[in-house]
Parts: sequence; C-alpha cells; structure tokens
Amino acid sequence: MRIAVLIDRPRLDFLPNEEGFREDEQKRRTAKSVQEVISKHFECIILEADDNLPLKLSEEEIDFVFNLCNGIKGKSKLSQIPAFLEFVGIPYTGSSVLGHSLASNKIYTCKLIRSIGISTPDIFYVYSSNQLDRHDINFPVIVKPCDEGSSRGIYQDSLVYNMDSLKAKVEENLKLYNPPIMVTDFIDGREFHVGILGNGDELSLLPIEEICLDNLPTSMTRFYSFEVKAYYKDKTTYVCPALIGEELTATITEIAKKTFKVLSLQDYARLDIRIKDGIPYVLEINSLPGLMNGFSALTRMADACELGYDGLVMNILESAFRRYHVITPLHSGS
Repeated sequence: MRIAVLIDRPRLDFLPNEEGFREDEQKRRTAKSVQEVISKHFECIILEADDNLPLKLSEEEIDFVFNLCNGIKGKSKLSQIPAFLEFVGIPYTGSSVLGHSLASNKIYTCKLIRSIGISTPDIFYVYSSNQLDRHDINFPVIVKPCDEGSSRGIYQDSLVYNMDSLKAKVEENLKLYNPPIMVTDFIDGREFHVGILGNGDELSLLPIEEICLDNLPTSMTRFYSFEVKAYYKDKTTYVCPALIGEELTATITEIAKKTFKVLSLQDYARLDIRIKDGIPYVLEINSLPGLMNGFSALTRMADACELGYDGLVMNILESAFRRYHVITPLHSGS
C-alpha cells in the first residue's frame, strides 16, 4: 500500500501576502504531520496537486490518496480533486464530489438541512445590491460569500447594522467572490465546534468544543470572524469537552449525524453551531476541516479524548478503507 498525502499548490494570489504564506505554511505542516502518522504503518509521500498530478500519481505508483486539497478556484473547487481521482480510479479519503459540492455551497446546505427540520439562521441571497430593497431585513445581519470556507469573506465588518452598510458590504463582496452573496440573521449565543467521524451507521462524535470569545478587545464583536482566527487566537479560549448537559449534547449529536447524512458527507466533517433560546442553529458545515496538529479544531477535539492526533488521522484513513472495501494489515510496513 503506497499512500500520497495530496495538498494544493500555493494559493498566494487569493489572500494578502502575509496571510497567503501563513496558509501555505499551515497546509505543508499539516501534510507533514499526516504523513508522519501514516508512515508508521504504510509507505507515504506528499504530493502537490498541480498540472502534472496525473503523471506524478502514475510515476509514484500511488494506491490511495489522503486528500487535503481545497482547490484553487471555481465554484466547485473542493470537488475537483475527488472528481479527478474517481476518473483515474484512485480511492481517497473524505467526501465525494457530491458531498463537497453540497456542503461548500452554503445556500444549498441551508435549504437541505432545513428541509429535514434542522434550524439555520434565516438567509436570502442577492446578485446585486439593488435586490436588497426587496427584503424585509431584521438587523443586524451577516454578509458572506456562498462558497468559501475557513472564514474567508467573514470579517468583523461583515456584521452590519443598517441598510447603507449592508449595500456597501454586498457590493464589496460581489467584487471579490462568486455571486450570489448571502445575507443571514446573526445568531447571538454560545458557539460550538462539532466533529464527526465515520460513515453510515458507524458515525461518532468527537468531544464537542465551545469557542469562548470573552477576552477579545472590547472594540470587536463576539463572533468567530477571520480576524479572530488569524490574529486573536491567543485571546480565544477553547473549552473541550464543552460544559453542556446531556440533553443538549444529545440534541447536537442528532443534528450533526442528520446533517452529515443529508449532505452525503464521508469519513469526517465539522459543524459550527450556535445556541439561541435553547435552539441549536447550524451556521456552517466544513466537509474538509483542517487537520493541523494542535491548531485545527478537529485535532483539539481528538486530543480531548483517547483518540489523539495519530488516532484521528488513522480513523479517517481506515474509514475510507472500509468504504472502498480495502483489506490490508494495519502494520504492513513503512
């Protein structure tokens, strides 16, 4: 068994330089950590997904891919590598073309999970700021792209309190991101990360994590914006396992599993949930959550239980093995 950890080529044209380099470094550190874990059991190398990927996979005689690729551009960028791997017949970890396509489009995500009785913030979307006048808006609201992840496009000034600010922010987003632009209710309440592992009837949850933002500067609004993730991580407190009762834990567990299934996700995912008036609202679903050891939410959750980082990586890999009916001794050489 020869496994490739597949990562994107650098995406330095998307973000400001310093953030571009930071993101690129995170991806490479993640790939190295994942490779170190898998190499304890199988042959494992790191490959960059560029125009020469077909040749690389062939020359390296890759049997299986641990997919860490978010894609570079396009509305379906998360699905591009899964589609290619399916075309050439190489099995891989994580969600399929369908799962990534549904989860990466926040509009379809909201429609699907609301159709099965799960609460999300009320949303609408526009292709022009002129369309805003058609809507009865209950401020404050959040303006965000419909198909970006990792809080890209969700900044402190994305939370707006009046129509002038809303129109300005929508016009700004239309210049930067794929249309349409989403406008969502702001759910003011406790926020949680929910990590899910497995497939089908074997789904399980990692310990739920609460994000506490009480130590942010008073000038900042308490929501998990890009600035908070990038610049104020030292002011953010992560409580894992979260201090919540059995009833709320059971409710969140049911919501997470139903959401995972209705979006056709595979192997692992992360939900972001806020609680208001006792009701959990699903804010986001990440079908390819980060795996940077000690930095990403899923890794903190794994460290809060017996799984740990090594167990998390191998759980994802073995879950994919089972989907493809791959039978191989776990310690088959390195």
